[in-house]
Amino acid sequence: MKQTAIPAVMMRGGTSKGPYFLKSNLPADTQTRDKVLLSLMGSPDVRQIDGIGGADPLTSKVAIVSRSDRDDADIDFLFAQVSVDKALVDTTPNCGNMLAGVGPFAIEQGLFAAKDPETVVRIHTVNTGMIAEATVRTPGGVVEYDGDARIDGAPGTSAPIILNFLDVAGSVCGVLLPTGNVVDTVDGVEVTCIDNGMPVVLFRAADVGVTGYESRDELNANDELKARLERIRLPAGKLMGLDDVSEKVIPKMIMVAPPKNGGAITTRSFIPRICHASIGVLAAVTVGTACLFEGSPAAKVAIVPGGTPKRLAIEHPSGEFTVELDVGIKDGVADVQRAALLRTTRKLFSGEVYVPGDVWDGL
Repeated sequence: MKQTAIPAVMMRGGTSKGPYFLKSNLPADTQTRDKVLLSLMGSPDVRQIDGIGGADPLTSKVAIVSRSDRDDADIDFLFAQVSVDKALVDTTPNCGNMLAGVGPFAIEQGLFAAKDPETVVRIHTVNTGMIAEATVRTPGGVVEYDGDARIDGAPGTSAPIILNFLDVAGSVCGVLLPTGNVVDTVDGVEVTCIDNGMPVVLFRAADVGVTGYESRDELNANDELKARLERIRLPAGKLMGLDDVSEKVIPKMIMVAPPKNGGAITTRSFIPRICHASIGVLAAVTVGTACLFEGSPAAKVAIVPGGTPKRLAIEHPSGEFTVELDVGIKDGVADVQRAALLRTTRKLFSGEVYVPGDVWDGL
């Protein structure tokens, strides 16, 4: 049986990487689609040697894009996290890094008309229903990838992609604080269960026996720590209304410590059991939000600047990630109306990816 060719564009989005597909070029039914995604990425296999995945959660991501029929959006974006070592495709969370490439991809695929000198694309994230605005440089109506914007976790410089997230509270859980509390105690550890674009469980590194300044490799080699985090994550997921999260990538686990390099807070993020080389876009937004809740583990170690909007530099293993939050007070607690940040993207190649015909015959 012949292999099936599927048009794809490989892009770096922020500090992640993966193929971008038009929805119309993938199977319509979810079960077959997921089989195709696993096959083309090469999962399950720790090296993903028989696919185009990069053997890391940050490089085993997929973007599925189409025109939106919503009045408040131009483009629909479905994000898929493809597990490296398991036959699992999770479309529960968002990915703000892969989101950075959606605007340029949609424009170049003819889904949305570019303007001169820049184009604002309203993107509906199908996973959670959130709306984001992406501002893309398009001089002469052509996507520009070269530029002088730099983000930690990605080498070199590129054109900036400005992302504005509107009304992201409760993106998956339905409410900002799904347990109703700023602080809960799970397995003897104080945590904040919060969802401002990404469901996360925040806790102080010192409370689980580490400093929070360890390298990614040190943390990934600490099996005792990872087992401890899973003992926190599983019950926390149920408290957040996510049911059994043993086969899900959410909630993300984020340990925090006092800032070390002039930022607002130091983080080490797990997705969900592997330490992130940096931190996800929406996880950074959620951490920044948690810093504003008095008495939370994050607030106890953070240095929060005065004034508004709040600009918080979230430190991570490969640098820092600055988020800008427009903050008000609602019912006596912090209420984030807008979150803005800068990402970059780059098109890496355009062509066809192949899957065996017995996985999908293309019909």
